[in-house]
Amino acid sequence: MKPVIYWVRRDFRIGDNVALSEACASGRPVIPVFIYDEVVESHGAAPKFRLGEGVRVFGAALEAKGSRLILRRGDALETLREVVAQVGANAVFWNRLYDPANKKRDMVVKAALKADGIEVTSFIGHLLFEPWTVETKTGGFYRVFTPMWKTVRERDVATPLPAPASIPVPDVWPTSNMLDDWKLGASMMRGSDVLFAHLCVGEAAARVRLDTFIDGPVQSYQTNRDLPSVDGTSRLSENLTYGEISPAVCWHAGTAAMQAGKDQAEIFCKELVWREFAYHLAYHTPHIVDRNWKADWDSFPWNNDDTTEVIAWKQGRTGIPFVDAAMREMYVSGTMHNRGRMIVASYLTKHLMTHWKVGQAWFEDCLTDWDPASNAMGWQWAAGSGPDAAPYFRVFNPVTQLEKFDRAGLYTRKWIAEGQGNTPDTALSYFDAIPKSWRLTPSDAYPAPVVDLATGRQRALQAYKDRNL
Repeated sequence: MKPVIYWVRRDFRIGDNVALSEACASGRPVIPVFIYDEVVESHGAAPKFRLGEGVRVFGAALEAKGSRLILRRGDALETLREVVAQVGANAVFWNRLYDPANKKRDMVVKAALKADGIEVTSFIGHLLFEPWTVETKTGGFYRVFTPMWKTVRERDVATPLPAPASIPVPDVWPTSNMLDDWKLGASMMRGSDVLFAHLCVGEAAARVRLDTFIDGPVQSYQTNRDLPSVDGTSRLSENLTYGEISPAVCWHAGTAAMQAGKDQAEIFCKELVWREFAYHLAYHTPHIVDRNWKADWDSFPWNNDDTTEVIAWKQGRTGIPFVDAAMREMYVSGTMHNRGRMIVASYLTKHLMTHWKVGQAWFEDCLTDWDPASNAMGWQWAAGSGPDAAPYFRVFNPVTQLEKFDRAGLYTRKWIAEGQGNTPDTALSYFDAIPKSWRLTPSDAYPAPVVDLATGRQRALQAYKDRNL
């Protein structure tokens, strides 16, 4: 009865966890192990902080089941070899990941452990449809979202697995690091205290979040998901990122809502497939995470530096209220409304003519729901260098967008303090979260626009025309 190592990555849940369920079903002792490895080390400040909280809550959930989470730091392969040798394990199970960094690491680990004579088995868990299972009629992967959606919308998705009744434990546990010794929130500095209040961590919290959404907001999802002042989205991106809830659980909740007459739940399911689309592109065209998806854009004259305008964008001080409110929302809460993400990305890459990789890196440092595939695809979609056929028509005007989606100004008042009386705590929290070196206060004057919107738009359109894009 040699133990099975269950290698925990972005699957901090007990229910609908195939690797964990299969390990338990084997009848052998199961040792869950999380490794602070080279991939985790590469994460930005907010994602690393949020991951640490996910580890903490998942460890507590395992302890409630009579198990525990072993923590180790180091190279993934060498660490797994050490644990295998220490406990005499003969198998390692995990749930598959599909972005380039995780895929590259996993291939090396699997080959090496198998060469060591260790049974290695991986399972689906992070996606609804694995990238090699969805093909066009002529073969190959989808490069356009809508045809992919039409292909998979009627597909069966496996019924989510229940949590194992019990998790077999070993006679002797291997040694473990202490989570607090890793200091995963250190890079957040004083911002961690502000951000912490906005987190929704763990499987139980994610299930409540899903149930609350399905019980109410899902029926108005098609309209309200574009209104940043309305609590009209599921906000499950944070939990999906860390696997605190599976996409299958979300999918079945959405389809059940549709069957109950809540027809707008189909848009929610469609958004789940949009996430799938990002991962399918990252799997089949891994360069999407660090290079222009369309090579034609390699010569585009983007700015790559921290100019005065780019710094203003990062600080939420562009003088464009929709842009600034969204950037401050991210700095305070660790998330940003999806409409805001489109606006700030369009503004940076088009009005400021700045490379999408600058924005991608800033989001990776600031978002608690940062996802390697979705972040890359979203930025390239907004910039025009990715899977988007109409860059000319997506130079969003943040002023008219604000008039359309926040006519009453509720969103901007929630996040921008300057010039307000009776300033809400959300707007003031921004000044508690930002570095002191920025030297910003609520009493500062709100800035004038750093770039004239019409001028910035025309400059971008001319650059596209000059390069026949």
